[in-house]
Amino acid sequence: MEATLFGYTEAQIAQFGLTFGVGAFILYMLFIVFNLARESKAGKFGTFILFLVLSFGMLGFLAKNIIQWVLEL
Repeated sequence: MEATLFGYTEAQIAQFGLTFGVGAFILYMLFIVFNLARESKAGKFGTFILFLVLSFGMLGFLAKNIIQWVLEL
């Protein structure tokens, strides 16, 4: 018998935290990058470069979720 918390298993809670918790953290990091670009008066090209370079690691996490979703279909 699996232990549950509020009717959810540990694996379900971990999956929820990974998907939505990290997703919320990514949105917060995008806000930080936007704020950094605004305060440094980077301009359009500088803002684009900041988002490209500082947000590139987030692309891997999003791509992993999309690939998993496609393979489960």
